[in-house]
Amino acid sequence: MSFTNDSTKAGAVDHRPDEHQAWEIGRGVHGDPFAILGRFPVEGGSIVRVYRPGAHWASVIDGSGKLLAELEPFGPESFFSGFVPGLKAGEPYQMRYSHGGGEPWEEEDPYRFGPILGEQDVYLLAEGNHYRMYEKLGAHPTTMEGVEGTAFAVWAPGARRVSVVGYFNSWDGRRSVMRKRHECGVWELFIPKIGKGESYKYEVIGVDGNLQPLKADPVGFRQEIAPHTASVVNGLVEHEWKDQAFQSHGSDWQDREKPISIYEVHLGSWRRGADNEFLDYDALAKELVAYVKEMGFTHVEFLPVSEHPFYGSWGYQPIGMYATTSRYGSPEAFARLVDALHQEDIGVILDWVPGHFPTDVHGLVRFDGTAIYEHPDPRRGFHKDWNTLIYDYGRPEVKNYLVANALYWLDQFHIDGLRVDAVASMLYLDYSRNHGEWEPNIHGGRENLEAMAFLKDTNERVGEYYPKATTHAEESTAFPDVSRPTYAGGLGFHFKWNMGWMHDTLHYMQEDPVNRRYHHHHMTFGMVYAYSENFVLPLSHDEVVYGKGSLIGKMPGDDWQKFANLRAYFGFMWTHPGKKLLFMGGEFAQWREWNHDQSLDWHLLEEEGSRHKGVQTLVRDLNTLYREIPALHQLDCDPAGFEWVDTSNVEESVIAFLRKDREGRSVLIVSNFTPIARHGYRVGVSKDGHWAERLNTDAEVYGGSNVGNLGGVEAEEHSVHGRPYSIALTLPPLATIVMVHEA
Repeated sequence: MSFTNDSTKAGAVDHRPDEHQAWEIGRGVHGDPFAILGRFPVEGGSIVRVYRPGAHWASVIDGSGKLLAELEPFGPESFFSGFVPGLKAGEPYQMRYSHGGGEPWEEEDPYRFGPILGEQDVYLLAEGNHYRMYEKLGAHPTTMEGVEGTAFAVWAPGARRVSVVGYFNSWDGRRSVMRKRHECGVWELFIPKIGKGESYKYEVIGVDGNLQPLKADPVGFRQEIAPHTASVVNGLVEHEWKDQAFQSHGSDWQDREKPISIYEVHLGSWRRGADNEFLDYDALAKELVAYVKEMGFTHVEFLPVSEHPFYGSWGYQPIGMYATTSRYGSPEAFARLVDALHQEDIGVILDWVPGHFPTDVHGLVRFDGTAIYEHPDPRRGFHKDWNTLIYDYGRPEVKNYLVANALYWLDQFHIDGLRVDAVASMLYLDYSRNHGEWEPNIHGGRENLEAMAFLKDTNERVGEYYPKATTHAEESTAFPDVSRPTYAGGLGFHFKWNMGWMHDTLHYMQEDPVNRRYHHHHMTFGMVYAYSENFVLPLSHDEVVYGKGSLIGKMPGDDWQKFANLRAYFGFMWTHPGKKLLFMGGEFAQWREWNHDQSLDWHLLEEEGSRHKGVQTLVRDLNTLYREIPALHQLDCDPAGFEWVDTSNVEESVIAFLRKDREGRSVLIVSNFTPIARHGYRVGVSKDGHWAERLNTDAEVYGGSNVGNLGGVEAEEHSVHGRPYSIALTLPPLATIVMVHEA
């Protein structure tokens, strides 16, 4: 339908649009506003059309405020159209509005600005290979044609209409309708005069014509503090990094011969203020950094910091994959925390959760009215255990979203490694499903081939763009070659959590010492498969929640024996092949099970003669020993670095083994897992000379009984355990000792 200008003046320009489309604009259902609104150059000037709810009059002015033309009302209320003589293509203009008897106000017209995405962006997004998509999608404060504002872009390929809404436009979805880039399914709009700190969401009319719940930005860089759920304009992090020395001194954590000792931290409950309030990122940059440095850990690993609506999920049900949680401050403040750790030579690993996402309506679920992020088949797109949704790993745009997110943390926040949560749930189509609840892959198998391809691609891209960074898999099955390179047929992770070692050894340690003779294999079986992967030995948060009790609470016996057991176990763990990970609170033997709603029990360290202080001191000394003695870390992932000495003394629950470095230097570790001291206990060694006792978990400084070997012993030409020499040791009760050969 076309209309002519009411003016009878010869040569008048017909500036009015199709009336039906004007009414669609007014009802907020038009999906292509740039076809109707904005500036349209014609001979002698331009046609300008605007829709501004609340306005009764509209006029076009130039930059100095000079009136260029009055616009005529047309169609729905607040829709205006008119011819502006002399206004050329690309020439700036502004709008002046008024309503009733109020004062007029001036605004920029968002529909006069050009596209946000370039041709290359559109091509890469459509292809699913835009690994820096976060530089274009999301909300970026910027300047276009000399005007400050924010550029918004969001992927919603099936939507009929997408609008940006916020306080700046009274949450009115008719006012800031976006332009659709049909080539890649992205909607974009530059909104003048808004910047950092503005709350916003997307209002989406789905493919079926129904209005969706307001959506947070999938690539938003900040969100309101929970329980509020809007995204907040922030842009990419702005921080002047001071970690150049850390970045340049060769901190290549992929080197399996380096010591890696990880302190796992939940930021909201490590320590709290006097009124149980959270410490913010800046406070943690002072207190946490100093503590980790003092304790000698090489890394911290943060439970997920991506924004999550439910605090009790600990971050494992993230909504904002690109947003640092606002509970503890801004993205810039989180960057300062990472920078502070780096300046103390401490690496940072983030828990990363690409395995599932929650069903909160403001999140990714049916984002454009259809399943675009989640797999559309509930047999592959829904987690029964967690009541969450599973990404469609086979969809190029979704894989791009996740791979780019992994790179985003490494790029924008200088993160050194990503620990990927729940990998087993991603790898198996039948994970936690009964017969008939899953569908085999194209080969008839149970493996999720798309998830495998996604994990390989992520690891390859991390290696390509950030070759010093590491990826760690929490994978609880015997899936082969998790930590082997993709070119060798593996998934490409650098390390894998050794869940089997953790389960076996904790099972052993919970047994009363009188029964340990029947479970001896639990402490030795891990070496059967120790070199099938590059392992991290994890005593993580999962072992101290949901009624499992604390580590010290798992230990049998009276209080003295509990502490001795835990110290002996830590000594065994820190000397066993594999990198180390310990969840906060374990390092000082907190009695209480971890509670995310309160601080760790730091007061335990202040008690006079505190055994908790002794355990803390032991962990600090173990970290020091682990870093200083190459034999304890250099060949962690190489069979040449380990040798059993005695695994057969089941009745006395004694275990002895050697760790060796590349130069052949040896360290002997002997653990006595009974409360009986053993004197004159002979252990075979291959080298004559002095063996110094470098660490004894029964030392008085650790809270022990101070039974030991007076600093060391001399080897004798007395063959034991198939070796030409032996040393006669005093084995303290419930203790691990570390003997270092000194030529």
